[in-house]
Amino acid sequence: MIDLQKSGQGLEGYGMLWAQLESLLADERDFIANAAQFSAFLYNQLDDLNWAGFYLNRNEELVLGPFQGQIACVRIPFGRGVCGTAAASLRTQLVEDVHAFPGHIACDSASNSELVVPLVKNGRLIGVLDLDSPKLARFTAEDQAGIEQLAAIFLRLTDC
Repeated sequence: MIDLQKSGQGLEGYGMLWAQLESLLADERDFIANAAQFSAFLYNQLDDLNWAGFYLNRNEELVLGPFQGQIACVRIPFGRGVCGTAAASLRTQLVEDVHAFPGHIACDSASNSELVVPLVKNGRLIGVLDLDSPKLARFTAEDQAGIEQLAAIFLRLTDC
């Protein structure tokens, strides 16, 4: 497990993760297979996560996709909670304290902070990548940039 914050590597430490993900997904294009691998990769490589996975766009509603962690909400309307806000706005949501987020959906009461990256390919919202942490303010702007780049690698190497 890599603790990019404690190691002082910050965004530079993500370079190793970018290379590892490129290698992990290099020989497979299937969305489900790559999403499952990517979820497991993030869950096992980043510290202080209690959930890492996908919600997929299904007719203007997010539906649970491959993930690692505790059981989760199955459907999230666009515009509701952190994931629904990311989907509706097409903007990454970095939330230091989910309990202060208007309309937060508590799928796991242990989650305290969240980072959600919308996954857009060829102008179409595929879904969102959701990372939850039991630690308040777990995610930084450097994490956001690093995870957004990992999501871009996933989208480039995956058919969707």
